[in-house]
Amino acid sequence: MEAIECIMKRRSIRKYTDKAVDKELVEKLLSAGMAAPSAVNEQPWKFLVVDDKEKLNRIADVHVHGQMLRSAAVAIIVCGDLDLRKRPDYWVQDCSACTQNILLAATDSGLGSVWTALYPSEERIEAVRKLFGIPKNIVPFCIIPLGYPNEEKPKKEGYDGSRVEWNEWK
Repeated sequence: MEAIECIMKRRSIRKYTDKAVDKELVEKLLSAGMAAPSAVNEQPWKFLVVDDKEKLNRIADVHVHGQMLRSAAVAIIVCGDLDLRKRPDYWVQDCSACTQNILLAATDSGLGSVWTALYPSEERIEAVRKLFGIPKNIVPFCIIPLGYPNEEKPKKEGYDGSRVEWNEWK
């Protein structure tokens, strides 16, 4: 699939089949995430992969917008390691680029996924931190539920000329 086609095809998928996702495929997605650009190449990301159904359900119990985790085969929790920061304010952008790479790689691999925010909600961050014993220097940034899609959504048409200015603000 070409890059532009993948970008337009990527949609938030919240319904999944019962088919398992291979560990090798998850590692391919993580590799794509780790290939993301980051400020001064600090790469502040860390990951927690969850494929235990009981633990996926426990996340859904504490995350109001995480009910799709009950049917996901696996989830990747993207985290920022504050100890790896070289520039204190860029870890959020870095983890965002990493997350987008994972979402696009999932789409390209035939998986459904959805960006499920934790950061900046202290309540969500602390709930997930407590569930998994995540230390204070690690900030759970978002959860990416993954699975083979059990729903279809049309491709997006992304361009809106009313949001674009050329050469100066009018």
